[in-house]
Amino acid sequence: MNIVCIGGGPAGLYFSLLMKKQNPAHRIVVVERNRPYDTFGWGVVFSDQTLGNLVGADEQSARAILQSFNHWDDIDVHFKGAKVRSGGHGFCGIGRKRLLNILQQRCEELGVELVFETEVQDDQDIAKAYGADLVIASDGLNSRIRTRYAASYQPDIEARQCRFVWLGTRKKFDAFTFAFKETAHGWFQAHIYKYDGDTSTFIVEAPEAVWRGAGLADMSAEQSVAFCEQLFADQLDGHALMSNSPHLRGSAMWITFPRIVCGQWVHWNGAVPVVLMGDAAHTAHYSIGSGTKLALEDAIELARCFGRHAGAAQAPTLALADYQAARAIEVIKIQSAARNSMEWFENVARYSAMEAPQFAYSMLTRSQRLSHENLRLRDPDYVAGYELWLAGRACAQAGVALPAGARVPPMFTPFKARGLTLKNRIVVSPMAQYSAVDGVAGDYHLVHLGARALGGAAMVFAEMTCVSADARITPACPGMYAPAHTQAWKRIVDFVHAGSDAKIAIQLGHAGAKGSTRAMWDGIDQPLEEGNWPLLAASEQQYLAGVSQTARAADSADMARIEADFVRATLASDLAGFDWLELHCAHGYLLSSFISPLTNLRGDEYGGSLENRCRFPLRVFAAMRAAWPRHKPMSVRISAHDWVEGGVTPDDAVRIARLFKAAGADLIDCSSGQVSKAERPLYGRMFQTPFADRVRNEAGVATMAVGSIFEADHANSIIAAGRADLCAVGRPHLANPAWTLTEAAKIGFHALPWPKQYQPGKLQLERNLERERQLAAANTGLSPQQVAAKLLEG
Repeated sequence: MNIVCIGGGPAGLYFSLLMKKQNPAHRIVVVERNRPYDTFGWGVVFSDQTLGNLVGADEQSARAILQSFNHWDDIDVHFKGAKVRSGGHGFCGIGRKRLLNILQQRCEELGVELVFETEVQDDQDIAKAYGADLVIASDGLNSRIRTRYAASYQPDIEARQCRFVWLGTRKKFDAFTFAFKETAHGWFQAHIYKYDGDTSTFIVEAPEAVWRGAGLADMSAEQSVAFCEQLFADQLDGHALMSNSPHLRGSAMWITFPRIVCGQWVHWNGAVPVVLMGDAAHTAHYSIGSGTKLALEDAIELARCFGRHAGAAQAPTLALADYQAARAIEVIKIQSAARNSMEWFENVARYSAMEAPQFAYSMLTRSQRLSHENLRLRDPDYVAGYELWLAGRACAQAGVALPAGARVPPMFTPFKARGLTLKNRIVVSPMAQYSAVDGVAGDYHLVHLGARALGGAAMVFAEMTCVSADARITPACPGMYAPAHTQAWKRIVDFVHAGSDAKIAIQLGHAGAKGSTRAMWDGIDQPLEEGNWPLLAASEQQYLAGVSQTARAADSADMARIEADFVRATLASDLAGFDWLELHCAHGYLLSSFISPLTNLRGDEYGGSLENRCRFPLRVFAAMRAAWPRHKPMSVRISAHDWVEGGVTPDDAVRIARLFKAAGADLIDCSSGQVSKAERPLYGRMFQTPFADRVRNEAGVATMAVGSIFEADHANSIIAAGRADLCAVGRPHLANPAWTLTEAAKIGFHALPWPKQYQPGKLQLERNLERERQLAAANTGLSPQQVAAKLLEG
């Protein structure tokens, strides 16, 4: 083959030497615009795993690279005057110039032709000049070739929110160092690592608004460097910062990161494929140090694919199909982690209220690739110390003493809301069971909820319980609108309290336009074949176009009745003895239909702005909060993302959470979707946790994370990083009612002998209920017994 690589960066050089090594008969030409052995930039970072891949691909160049590396295991985080160190991370740094020199030399040894100081204006002309059978477009993130054939490559390029500058310093850092500095305009951060015997890379970064507020947009390059030196003086210890980009003037040295994703990586000019590689095909944020890693691994995989199909008919077509299929998956994994990391650094202010130990832990686990148990493997002493700090803090907040010498994983620390203390952070999610008869929860629910209460979770949630007969999703859904319902639930609550130390919560809701449907196994969201009841929503709508009933828009009389239904159900829930109450404002049900702009098209005071759309749900919540005992917590489940253009976004979720917090909500249960069938969710493990993270740390209210949390490592990471206060685990608890105890056993944790006063006993619960009845009697003129009787009557 005749191969032309346009761009002499790591991707083009490494692919060239691997292909020449594979078959010396190939003629391979690398065309580079810079001079020989010349490059810009400071150092690049690899993990130990990447080094192993290089050794397997070409041991000779890998040996030269390894001899030039500076290796370190520690990460230091400087925040609010404190330094937190963790070890075992296994990173290597090398100068970008040194890396390219090694690859250039290896190419020359193998017979690859290197053509320097040549600017490629037209890839087709270059291909013709060298008779190319294959063109590699490794021309960087500003790739001309990708732009020229954009219709084929389908690039999605997104400029991100921070400005950053690559600088260097002669100070030698002994750990990968992250330093955070607050200014009058906001937070700056530095990413620092040593890459050769006497030089360290020093990247300074800040959100665009912070960068502009500090006046850097109007500074010269020299002034910018001086600003950074002064800001990070305590890290530099008198050393200067250096720039090696003299061709950039003024604020041009500060750039934004472009996140690049391409739908296709191959364009065909007749019989000649033009293949994207490295930054031309994809970018990964520098905060996880994976750009060069991806470029080199692209080269390894493409060479491997050509080797696999050598001699076969249609070899290039087969090889390129395999290349894209294999690399697209790996790149998505890295880009997903890189996006999480990038967004964390874009939003440092979100986490600035944290104390230094938790801030550092949050930063270490920001990509969601590094979990609690990964950290323990790397540095068990760091994790043990952090767990002790976190458990002590949680116990102090809950008002209990941490037993001496106790090791408490984050998911097993106590949590207190109002007068209720939960023994750990695991909650059994509310999960529809479609097993009630006329709204009455029966033996099935007793066994279902009772078994899970005995399984180690701190609290079990009953499924969404409907506040009226016409509020039900299906005829088999439970209710709280008749005396029989209250008595049935009281039987279950009493069993949970008598037989376990778990708490039990009820979730009250109204199905709205998603009501009057069949049980899931008979056709999810399909209307009943007979016996349908009229439906209500914020605005007239059909949940399933052309299939569902049409719900009419609720008028003022409907809204008054619905509010009264919720209040009656609240009082009955207290009488039944529930410890916790949640209002369901998610998933397209009635109250959710008011919040989402996809389903609320009203022109009155309950439509339009987000505040107006939340007006009726807030009105219902306020009435419930007034009826619910003060010492008992209340939460609200919201859809934090509609996953549809024009719907509720995570930004909106923070605003929604603030409104409910101001109305007295103790916790926001952060779910998403199910508002519109047009949704396009991005699934994955812990995929909804970022919503809980944002709400908790921006709105300043406790949150519950839900969705694809299925092992202790997930829950421990979420709680330890401060991404949520509780973890709701659903399907794993369906499969194993004792999931919490099972996961505790897997990580070697045994329940702590908490002090007696930690768990309020049955007598205390009865006293609390009696106090509420006395208060109701004083307000109504009835006796406590009459109040109780009235509640039972509904």
